[in-house]
Amino acid sequence: MSQLISLLIHGIQPLLIPICFVAAWSVIILLASSLWTAARDSVATAKQMHQIPCTNCQFFTADYRLKCTVRPSIANTEAAIDCSDFQAKTNPYLY
Repeated sequence: MSQLISLLIHGIQPLLIPICFVAAWSVIILLASSLWTAARDSVATAKQMHQIPCTNCQFFTADYRLKCTVRPSIANTEAAIDCSDFQAKTNPYLY
């Protein structure tokens, strides 16, 4: 039995280096791919969030209890991107 195990170990030993090499590079490539996908998705989400016009609307209160006096349920959400009640602040420095 021990001779069989010894023979098996000596038979597999020349293949261990290429297998470990391929496995290590596969892990590195998967990690880099995962990081790239996460960064790409984060940029896409940030671009979409910057399209929300609420902070530049005259009905926006900036109060956490009532963010918008006209449509409080969609204020600062993606649903507010094409808000039909949006009106630009007349003087954005007053608020």
